Amino acid sequence: MRKGIIVAAVISGISGLVAPAFAVYPDRPVRVVIPFAPGGGLDILTRLVGKSLNETWKQSVVIDNRAGANGLIGMEIVARATPNGYTLMAMASGRLDAHNLQFFAPIALFAAPPSLFVVHPGVKAMTVQEFIALAKSQPGKMNYASTGSGAISHLAFELFKSMAGVNVNHIPYKGIGQAIPDLAGGRVETTIGPVQAMLPHAKSGRLRALGVTSARRLRTLPDLPTVAESGLPGFETYGWFGMFAPRGTPGALIAGINADINKGLQSAEITVRLDEAGAEPAALSPAQYRAFIERENAQWEKVIKEKNIQVERSRLAL
Repeated sequence: MRKGIIVAAVISGISGLVAPAFAVYPDRPVRVVIPFAPGGGLDILTRLVGKSLNETWKQSVVIDNRAGANGLIGMEIVARATPNGYTLMAMASGRLDAHNLQFFAPIALFAAPPSLFVVHPGVKAMTVQEFIALAKSQPGKMNYASTGSGAISHLAFELFKSMAGVNVNHIPYKGIGQAIPDLAGGRVETTIGPVQAMLPHAKSGRLRALGVTSARRLRTLPDLPTVAESGLPGFETYGWFGMFAPRGTPGALIAGINADINKGLQSAEITVRLDEAGAEPAALSPAQYRAFIERENAQWEKVIKEKNIQVERSRLAL
């Protein structure tokens, strides 16, 4: 049990009266809700972080996948939870716009990795340039998968379509784990998905990687070109994964959880997994994490407006 996280309950409104109600956190299992189906990059990384916290806290960290309603089901569970640190949320970029973010307290950023542009092996394109040419030759005939309307995989591919001048149909899923069987089976031709979720299938031959969305090639994949250098100059996108608490969770508690997560991100097991994903541990403070999200949201809102991308907003109504 981590003895450094102490929460003090202060009774406000009565001058000088403070209730010495202190509790060591955590003294029972902690639930981490993931608003998406198992199998995606967020799920993989959250389970590693949960394992690290389990070892640090000497308490069970229960991962609870609650997919549905474009992430709203899981988000609402956490937003309505008691803000005491025992119900947390792991979230990926694309869902917490300015409206939804108001219901949560950012705790820690796990990482901000790039994505892989992948296709089914049956697609007759070995490069991004060839894919663009193929898509232009048969407008509206191919489909791309995303983890849902408004997710980074959706916005990134819509940006790709706009910059490349192609017409590819959007097929939203509840998570990349549900999309992979259709991708591998050829029912959906392509996607832009997290490196750690896509790479095993690219290595096995179930999918073919055409490029990485980072500004530079990944050290772990030196032979895979970036999308920008292989047919679409200026294209660059990243996602992010991180932890949140319900709004109103005490700042001292959030700071303690942040410290424990950041310490765990330095472990050899997580470092190797992040390296495979082309990312590094973020180690941001809660305030820095909030500022990071707000900058990312502003960037994507600008893209949505400039490219006239139609995004179905999933808004919490609490």
